Amino acid sequence: MGKLVSTIFVTLDGVYQAPGGPQEDTRDGFTQGGWSFWFADDDFGRFINDVFDRAGAFLLGRRTYDIFSSYWPKVTDPEDPVASRLNALPKYVPSNTLTDPDWDGTTVISGDLAKEITALKERTDGELQIHGSGALVHSLLGLGVLDTLHLLTFPVVLGSGRRLFTEGTAPTAFRNTGGSVTSKGVSIQSYDLAGKPEYGEYKLPENA
Repeated sequence: MGKLVSTIFVTLDGVYQAPGGPQEDTRDGFTQGGWSFWFADDDFGRFINDVFDRAGAFLLGRRTYDIFSSYWPKVTDPEDPVASRLNALPKYVPSNTLTDPDWDGTTVISGDLAKEITALKERTDGELQIHGSGALVHSLLGLGVLDTLHLLTFPVVLGSGRRLFTEGTAPTAFRNTGGSVTSKGVSIQSYDLAGKPEYGEYKLPENA
């Protein structure tokens, strides 16, 4: 059985919108797309390549799917560690509006999302990976089907844009399983989901 693994880029103030380019996602008048570009380095590249090496299939939100499908099929180098897997491996898109996908290997899923994803995990050899797709990740936290989150936090604050953890996010505890910081200051942290948060209270010593 495969694991459902999310890899997502966020700013210090939690924005995930349009990390890759100015025109990637301009919803709500967002004009700061491409904020991750100048932080790419060898450390960052190695991590991303290692992630894609473990892929068995992909689960993509509709907007991320549209962005990826307009670019990656044009990258035909069989040695490209990202394109070779995105183009060859199965891709699943939860959507009620995508009816005729033109990227080879794409399947549209609908209905009971938790049930569908559990079935996908059971038949995936390797990781079922989500890239980007912040709204989908938000939903999956609520459904309790996400296993691992790779959170890449970039040293930049934007002050606007769509944020990953918004009001109404399901309360969730995480267990850190590893991390590093790239030469350009990107914090890469990996977390396994660990159920619901636990709560306590700090108290002053009795003789304070």
